[in-house]
Amino acid sequence: MGVEVVFPDELLIALKADRETFRRSALLYTLGKLYESGRISAGLGAQVLGCDLWEFYRLLSENGFAVIDYPEEELEQEAQTSRDLAERTRRM
Repeated sequence: MGVEVVFPDELLIALKADRETFRRSALLYTLGKLYESGRISAGLGAQVLGCDLWEFYRLLSENGFAVIDYPEEELEQEAQTSRDLAERTRRM
């Protein structure tokens, strides 16, 4: 059993979208936001959307969702490593 969300037909007309295309887009945006906020795993998102994990990541990326989300301290560590490597390369 699933959850049903009803949108007015005017929305489909305004977007020039058929029901299935709109349904899949709405589902992707919902799953993308849930994934991005850490509330669901990518595996669950892919399962619900009916695709494999890599397709889910591709769709998220193409629609503006963060696929890789480093914690702030890891992001800074990665940035520092990149700066150090660039500096060593310049010295060579």
